[in-house]
Amino acid sequence: MLGAILGDIVGSPYEFDHNNYKHKDFPLLSEKSHFTDDTVMTAAVAVGLIDGKGLPERTFCTVQHEMRFWGREYPMPVTAGCSAGGCTQKIRSPMAVSVTARLCGVSSGWLFDTLDKTLEMAKVTAEVTHNHPEHQGAQATAAVIFLARTGHSKPEIKQYVEQTFGYDLNRTCDEIRPTYHHVETCQETVPEAIIAFLESVSFEDALREL
Repeated sequence: MLGAILGDIVGSPYEFDHNNYKHKDFPLLSEKSHFTDDTVMTAAVAVGLIDGKGLPERTFCTVQHEMRFWGREYPMPVTAGCSAGGCTQKIRSPMAVSVTARLCGVSSGWLFDTLDKTLEMAKVTAEVTHNHPEHQGAQATAAVIFLARTGHSKPEIKQYVEQTFGYDLNRTCDEIRPTYHHVETCQETVPEAIIAFLESVSFEDALREL
């Protein structure tokens, strides 16, 4: 959770292709660094998952409730390149939260004892805002976190993700970075984030790779 929040803060000045710097030697934190709606929704999903106690129907309802509650509590988080009206609409309406599938994966990856349960709950929480295959991004994210925290190697994680989700993880960040631009879909963000993790040598390096 702390890693996801810090990543949000570090990335906030560059969101939506603003100040889009294509190298790794950027300052991690500056006066423009703030949490965004991503942090708020990550917290909401985490609370909903905990309150849901691993029960799918209950979890769906608790995550939906928490997203609405946190959205009202933090209607306009400060975020670079995002107008107040746009952020408010994005966070107040759970059905419009475009990044939530990935955030569900972050929370789900830490809470459960088996991979099957992790994948199930990532799907349940993502379906609060996505009723189409976008939940695959949540499941892939959750799977990577689960496998990493249970001692699996990066080659093992790469093989599992490629075989299970069909992602192309054979590219490099140096190949991706020059032409990459802001996109909202899991299909065009989750594989790239996993590649950054696979290439990284530390937490900070992973942030800089992204």
